[in-house]
Amino acid sequence: MRPVAFGSTEVAAHPSPDGLHDVAVFSWALDRRADVTLFAPRGTDRDAPLPLVVLLHGVFGSHWSWARSGLAHHVLQDLVDAGEVRPVLLAMPSDGLVGIGSGYATRPGADAETWVAEEVPAAARLLHPRAGEGGLAVAGLSMGGWGALRLAARRPGAYRAASGMSPLTRWDQVAGYATGRHRAEHATPVEDPDLAGLLVAHRDRLPPLRITCGTADALLPDVRGLRRRLLAAGVGHEYAESAGGHEWRVWERELRATLVFLDRCW
Repeated sequence: MRPVAFGSTEVAAHPSPDGLHDVAVFSWALDRRADVTLFAPRGTDRDAPLPLVVLLHGVFGSHWSWARSGLAHHVLQDLVDAGEVRPVLLAMPSDGLVGIGSGYATRPGADAETWVAEEVPAAARLLHPRAGEGGLAVAGLSMGGWGALRLAARRPGAYRAASGMSPLTRWDQVAGYATGRHRAEHATPVEDPDLAGLLVAHRDRLPPLRITCGTADALLPDVRGLRRRLLAAGVGHEYAESAGGHEWRVWERELRATLVFLDRCW
């Protein structure tokens, strides 16, 4: 991983009682300050190599969403305590805070893709200097699922694995949430606006993928359509559906399965 110099950094002086650390940096990619919440399981050696999992939130959310709404750190700690996965560092960044959702994409004045792909791992190393040396993976829900799978295709070789939970599958779905002046900005498509087309185009360079969706999720027809296109093109991936809608009880359950999946990829 190449070094990244931030315009400013601040690491919270005291973690939360359940071990969450907050970091604020000035991101050159975003041209603004941005936040990341970090978590390492109890007993983790700060100076040892540690795989890094970047968790991307959905629209309306921010860096606290996976921990405060999805209890991601408790899910990980329970799995480590049970011996089901090895310790990893969780990095849970904001998406760049562009309008209601950035789509984790490169847009005029805010390069959320570079923020997540290059600067977030550097921010994680402010807490654990060797974070990512054991491997780097990306996962997310809804808009974050789109972002995770899209990054895996657009950054070949960067990630050991990627997981999209209830993922958006097209840029127009992201743009549909835009408000105010961001409507005009989001009306112009990003590069690679169709997730299935992007994954198929890069099928020979993809890391292991996992895609999931709830059976009562309004996005299920789109996610099934994504799966059909991947199968038709011979793009390998793990796929699962489970009971529930577009909601945290589904994503908390799927995060557990995702972390077990990622553990096989280190």
